[in-house]
Amino acid sequence: MKIIVDAFGGDNAPNEILLGCVQAMEELGIEIVLAGDRARLEAAAKELGITEALGKMEILHCGDTITMEDEPVSVIREKSESSMAVGLRALAEGKGDAFASAGNSGALVVGATMIVKRIRGVKRVSFAAVMPHTRGFFMLNDAGANVDCRPEMLLQFGQLGSEYMKRVMGVADPKVGLLNVGTESHKGDALRKEAHGLLASCPGIHFVGNVEARDIPDGVADVVVTDGFTGNVALKMFEGVALSLMGMVKGIFKKNMKNKLAAGLVYGDLQAMKKQIDYNEYGGAPIIGASKPVFKIHGSAKAATVKNALRLTKSYVESGFQERVAEIVRPKAE
Repeated sequence: MKIIVDAFGGDNAPNEILLGCVQAMEELGIEIVLAGDRARLEAAAKELGITEALGKMEILHCGDTITMEDEPVSVIREKSESSMAVGLRALAEGKGDAFASAGNSGALVVGATMIVKRIRGVKRVSFAAVMPHTRGFFMLNDAGANVDCRPEMLLQFGQLGSEYMKRVMGVADPKVGLLNVGTESHKGDALRKEAHGLLASCPGIHFVGNVEARDIPDGVADVVVTDGFTGNVALKMFEGVALSLMGMVKGIFKKNMKNKLAAGLVYGDLQAMKKQIDYNEYGGAPIIGASKPVFKIHGSAKAATVKNALRLTKSYVESGFQERVAEIVRPKAE
């Protein structure tokens, strides 16, 4: 399997991207194609002591990059020769099985839509972020790709999110919930009310009704459906609370010698807790609905997160999910 990676996307590129790719190549048995400036990659590899590993990767040379400040449409306009754009075009041309980037989220959505193209019948591509909860993990769909949504879009987010959780994440019968201000079916605005009706009458998904944000960390649903604006707010809050919580726990155990000794007694449990609530364990979010697998890596990703993202990207390709999406959204006339 060959995965194309944006070598200059994200806060820690190219060093952490390179290190993560080396780990993925060695542990997952995949081929890596890097999109980015060859000279800078070679210099970074020399600095990191991985020149030999870099030699095993194909490089799609391009001198430009998309920054977090660039407009999303720049990927198809003034930054059309950036590492993200070049990598997406290579995917569209069949030069790899998937594309992954930690770069500008908006640009990646535009590129997935305009360069790779949507699967016929998909109304909008979406960020389907997989996040941890107290008993495992859940998907938040959409987590930021579509600020304004229609009810039928939320229906697709539920359908495709459910299928992804089955095929890629191994959840046998995913529970699908609609994020709302109350659990009653009559709650919410017009969008939520109409979407509730569509999801409730949709065959093939296990819809559990409206869910409240406070219940998400306890595993009330395997797929939480929402519009991209609400989803992105929930995502950032979730990440922030997890980081703050771990910071508070760390502060307690470093407070004095007595607490430090106590920390030693429960060190293993603390490490397990940290891993359980660490969203980096899941690497990022697939962009569901593109005609070929596109994966958004966390923007602040370090090497381990990059490797985890590429592991999920590999599972994404192998799962047959893309073919199943085409069946789910195929226009009824066909």
